[in-house]
Amino acid sequence: QVQLVESGGGLVQPGGSLKLSCAASGFAFSDHWMYWHRQVPGKEIEWLATVNTNEKITVYEDFVKGRFTISRDNAKNFLYLQMNNLRPTDTARYYCSVDQTGTTRGRGTQVTVSS
Repeated sequence: QVQLVESGGGLVQPGGSLKLSCAASGFAFSDHWMYWHRQVPGKEIEWLATVNTNEKITVYEDFVKGRFTISRDNAKNFLYLQMNNLRPTDTARYYCSVDQTGTTRGRGTQVTVSS
């Protein structure tokens, strides 16, 4: 059974940074491409970033490109999202997932960017 547990969210001021983590279990993590998504209440979930199995391929949505970095540690079964230069519009619940649509995801971690 796929289990994904996100952590690392919190309240941060505009321009600040956070690093999100996702602990994965119940599947062959190193064999799967992984994804980060986010969702604001009342809106559809949106894809942010993708990483392939060996980190040689990373893809980002335009509005996070250059600010967010997706990475993974296959030895520890962890996925990460380093977020820099955060903006109030980045406020959302962030999820890691095993699919492009974000259907199979964890419970998420809340990120709030506010002064």
